[in-house]
Amino acid sequence: MFTVYVLECSDKTLYVGCTNDLEKRLNQHNNLKSGAHYTKIRRPVSLKYSENFQTLLEARGREAELKRYTKAKKLDLINGSFKKI
Repeated sequence: MFTVYVLECSDKTLYVGCTNDLEKRLNQHNNLKSGAHYTKIRRPVSLKYSENFQTLLEARGREAELKRYTKAKKLDLINGSFKKI
């Protein structure tokens, strides 16, 4: 299983990522040098949203889609008020 996730950083920016071990990846983002550079300089980060997928291909596709969303659209998704048109 693969997870696409949205993190909120300490500066209120949003980060979208993909992993096969969400708990381990969150630990990396918050505590280790192996976290993404973007989040490493904006710690702490908190998980705001996640979706699970059976294949890496599906997860990467969704990750790319979410990365194209505006911040407002990502916040709507997080808050459950996003509607696909």
